[in-house]
Amino acid sequence: MSRSLPGLPQRPAPADDEDLGRDRPALAVSVNRHCIRITGPEPRGEGAMSALVTRRLFRAEFPALPDRAAAVRRMVTGHLNDWRLGALVDGAVLATNELFANAVEHGSSGPADTVTITVSLELSAGHLGHELRVEVADGSPVIPIFRSASPTEESGRGLAIVDCLASDWGTEPPGPGGEGKKVWFTLPLERAS
Repeated sequence: MSRSLPGLPQRPAPADDEDLGRDRPALAVSVNRHCIRITGPEPRGEGAMSALVTRRLFRAEFPALPDRAAAVRRMVTGHLNDWRLGALVDGAVLATNELFANAVEHGSSGPADTVTITVSLELSAGHLGHELRVEVADGSPVIPIFRSASPTEESGRGLAIVDCLASDWGTEPPGPGGEGKKVWFTLPLERAS
């Protein structure tokens, strides 16, 4: 769901597919730093490896203004806590904040520009390597450049912070018909064997 939010964002309604885990055995979740270990019964039968347990997604558009960063942080925190991913909040919020700040500072050409934040989570029974993915999209096609800031510089550390926190990060073109770019990062969720 994408919408323009002039003030503080409101949470979108739960996704239609949030109840896909109904009538299935419960999964146990244990937390270790930036990783969540998911344990539960293994699926059986043909096609069981791709059985979807749950998929979550939220998307919101913010004005490309520095004062909207707090609203972005609150929204990411709220959704991750609702999804019972509290262990990922600090890393996800810090990395998202850095990418939002970069989009505002380097990807915005004026006050009418917007930045779109997308956070998605997909867990499939029997698969390893699940991850939380955060995308920050802006209207500039200029790709961010990773650099090492000197100790006396006041800026230039955003991508280094993202690189330290995330399991992976990168850039990609916008969706069909869009302009600009997406900068994304992932945080791992791993399935216990």
